[in-house]
Amino acid sequence: MTITFITGANKGLGRETARRLAEQGHTVLLGARDHEQGQAAARAVGGRFVPIDVTDDASVAAAAADVAGHEGRIDVLINNAGVHGPAGDPGGLTGADVLGVFDVNVAGVVRVTTAFAPLLRRSADPVIINVSSAMGSLAATHDPGRAESQVVAPIYTGSKAALTMLTTQYAKAWPDIRINAADPGYTATDLNGGSGPQTVTEGTDAIVGLATEGPGHGSGRFVDRGGEIAWS
Repeated sequence: MTITFITGANKGLGRETARRLAEQGHTVLLGARDHEQGQAAARAVGGRFVPIDVTDDASVAAAAADVAGHEGRIDVLINNAGVHGPAGDPGGLTGADVLGVFDVNVAGVVRVTTAFAPLLRRSADPVIINVSSAMGSLAATHDPGRAESQVVAPIYTGSKAALTMLTTQYAKAWPDIRINAADPGYTATDLNGGSGPQTVTEGTDAIVGLATEGPGHGSGRFVDRGGEIAWS
C-alpha cells in the first residue's frame, strides 16, 4: 500500500489531495500545525494526523520520527504547506516579510525533504511532489491572457519561482527519487480568499496525477492539470 505524507493538509488543496488519495487506497498522513484542524481533517478523510510546523527544525524532526515509528517509510512526500504574504505595491515590503514567506514556501520544503528522505529511500518507488505555481513563471506572468499576469504578489511569486528551480536541482541530484513540481492553477482556496475559478478538486488534479502515475515517469518536470508544461 502506498503511504503518502502531505504538509499543510488540514484544509484547501492539502486536505482535498488527502481525501482523493485515501479514496484511491493510499495510507494518508496529514501534516499540519493546528492540532484541532489536523485531527478533524484526518478523521474526515480516513487518514492519520501528524503534527508538523515546517518552519521549526525540531517539529519537522519529530514528525519524521513519528512516521518512522508508526509506518516505517513513506512512498510519496507532498510538500504543500504554503503562505501568500503581502500583495500589491511592494514599496513597504521589509526583509522580514520576505523571510517569513520564504521560510515556509522554500526553506520549509528543504527542511521536510531532508528529514523525510531516509523514509522515502525505504520505498520501492519514492516520489516527491512540490506544490509550486505558474505565478512563479516569467512566461505566465507576462502573458496578458493568463490570470497570473494580473496579480502583484512579489514575495509569493518569487518563492514559487525558487521552489520550481529547487525541484529541478533536487531531481538532478537525487536520480533515485522521482521529484516534480505541480501547478494547481487558480483555485478557490483560503490563500486567495476563495477567488479562483477552479474548484479545489480541479486544483488537486496535477498533484494527484503525479502521486498516482507509477514508476517509469520522468523527474524534474513542472505539471499542471493539463499535463507537463514549460517553465521560464
